[in-house]
Amino acid sequence: MRETTAAQASSHTARTRASAATRRGACLALALLPLLAAADEFAGDPYRSHVWIDMRQQLVGKAALRYDTRVQVQGPSFAEDPMNVPISVRVDPALGAVQRLVVLVDRNPIKKVLEYQPLGALPSIAFRFKLEQGSPVRAVVQLADGSWVAGGTFVDSSGGGCTVSGATRKDGSWSQTLGQVSGRIFERAGEGNSSRVRVQVMHPMDTGLVAGVPAFFVNRLSLRDGKGQELARLLAYEPVSENPVFSFDFAAPPAGGMSIVGTDNNGNRIASQLK
Repeated sequence: MRETTAAQASSHTARTRASAATRRGACLALALLPLLAAADEFAGDPYRSHVWIDMRQQLVGKAALRYDTRVQVQGPSFAEDPMNVPISVRVDPALGAVQRLVVLVDRNPIKKVLEYQPLGALPSIAFRFKLEQGSPVRAVVQLADGSWVAGGTFVDSSGGGCTVSGATRKDGSWSQTLGQVSGRIFERAGEGNSSRVRVQVMHPMDTGLVAGVPAFFVNRLSLRDGKGQELARLLAYEPVSENPVFSFDFAAPPAGGMSIVGTDNNGNRIASQLK
């Protein structure tokens, strides 16, 4: 009888311990749920930016977006001049044909910087933009098959790039050079027969965030070859730097030179011929 009682007690103790372990496991799982939810909330974003959650939704909706180092975004670790932050974007051809490329800044008051459609150009672009505060700078690429791929870099800044007037706005000289275009076509060293087209458009590129100065910016540029065929299309927005300079890459020099046409948001036309 004593042996039976001892066995029953031992069994009861084992069941109690197992039940306690189960409860501890359940409590631990419940404790981890917020962490797992937070991880899912960022959906793989390497910068874990809360602002990006809504930005991503607005740009791609419910479509899948993956992060890939083959979308290369290069910029300084710290913006010495927050009104002229150099950024270059290059998409590895191994990802496939690029339909469009959108550059966004999480912590700018105006988050979209530009949208680029390479058409007959290589999927790369370089430019300068205004940075209000330290932020992830992203390139989000839609491939020809409709899928989305993203890359980025983090640029720190002392701030104030979007809410300060440019030099030509301060001294009033912008009106004397408005819409003037200069550019050059040259070979890319060590890149075979490929060429780079660098274009500057004189324009104050006002963000509309300075008191008394409305938004005034170049909003569209089109690059065309000597036969008038469109090779690249650019939609620019307020954060692009004053008197913007854009660099475009081509697998071969454009036939017959190149023309640049475009507009600003006030309807002023931009037109020039590069040879």
